[in-house]
Amino acid sequence: MTLEILIFAAFRIATSLPVLRWPLAGGLLAIGGDLADLLVRDLVDLGGVGDYQLLDKALDQVYLALFLVVALRWDGVERRVAIALYVYRLAGSLVFVVTGERAVLLLFPNVFELWFLFVAAIHHLSRPLRWTPARLAAVLAVLTALKLAQEWALHVGQLFESMTSIQFLEEVWRRLTGGP
Repeated sequence: MTLEILIFAAFRIATSLPVLRWPLAGGLLAIGGDLADLLVRDLVDLGGVGDYQLLDKALDQVYLALFLVVALRWDGVERRVAIALYVYRLAGSLVFVVTGERAVLLLFPNVFELWFLFVAAIHHLSRPLRWTPARLAAVLAVLTALKLAQEWALHVGQLFESMTSIQFLEEVWRRLTGGP
């Protein structure tokens, strides 16, 4: 266990905790922390992280479990779907840990986090959303398609593996500003 892993884990846990008080903002912060952890890894050099994918999936379970704690306060279909999606992703994460095969994550996309954010967002509406089977199917289809695209890009296509997070941010800045 390196100091770098401790900093990495502390960062991920700290960005996960606010979800317990502020589900939507905290959920966005937790996912932002998950995305920004690569930047932390690239900026801090205190002994290395080792198997990043394994550590990342373990730390994902922290924010996902906290999302589940919040989702258990919900009622009806929102709660039942959250539980099912959480268990499904947890199973996929365990299969990934056992096999080390990143493509497994495409078979078990993390739709739970998008469902959580969607429900947390609609809880801010002045009128509650009435869930019909068609509406539920449509929402889940859109969320699944979005998450499958992300899972493919990260774990199968590995589109960002050839650059560090710093290089990625520099490329985004270059494209936004039209610089060299």
